[in-house]
Amino acid sequence: MRGWIVLVQTLGHHLPLVLAGGPVQNPAPADPTSGSNGVSLLLGYAKWGALIACAVSALVSGGLMAVGSLSNRPDTADRGKRALLWSLGGVVVTAIAIPLIDTVFGAVH
Repeated sequence: MRGWIVLVQTLGHHLPLVLAGGPVQNPAPADPTSGSNGVSLLLGYAKWGALIACAVSALVSGGLMAVGSLSNRPDTADRGKRALLWSLGGVVVTAIAIPLIDTVFGAVH
């Protein structure tokens, strides 16, 4: 029971200091990679890889729509249309993610 009393007294003494912005400092962001170019290179490859994957899937989905509409397989054309929508959605997500990642990693330096 004595330990709880000491804990409550200690918290009661230090809590106003912490809440008032006392001795606890807010450190500036630091680069955890110590300026490593490998992380930047990896992110660059990932960005271009995502854009290339979206472009390839858009081209393939266009081919699926063409083959499906010219053949006796209408489900193939429907799959191509869905794939085109998903590839365009991937382009939008990638286009939003690239500046977001650049901003986050740029703020660390």
